[in-house]
Amino acid sequence: MDTPANDPHATPARQALDALVVNTEDQAALDTLASSDVLVPVPDDVADDVATDPAAVALPVLEQPGGEPVVPVFTSEPEMAGLLPFVSRYRMVPLGALASQWPSDELSLTIDASSDHGLTLTSEGVRNLLARP
Repeated sequence: MDTPANDPHATPARQALDALVVNTEDQAALDTLASSDVLVPVPDDVADDVATDPAAVALPVLEQPGGEPVVPVFTSEPEMAGLLPFVSRYRMVPLGALASQWPSDELSLTIDASSDHGLTLTSEGVRNLLARP
């Protein structure tokens, strides 16, 4: 198993997630995560002009077991391929900017969901922990 020190996919966002596994209150890790870019898969049914519009991001919504909606984002292409191997398009988006415009409904966010360092936040948690001015 690769450790964060020798893992070629250990981006700053991934390292922040690793730190949050140990301490969920790690403010430096939350700040790093919020300022990091993440990969947001573009849903297949989104038109090309919408998928490339810099003013809008189409959020992919998956249902968790139990039917709760969740938006998956990823810290790297290998992390994305681990859960969604057939994704053909994605956008790089600053996580803090995404969080600052997060919908107010009960839509959760999951980062690197299929990994040991994955993090899932409720809608309130996304806005409170990751939104940056």
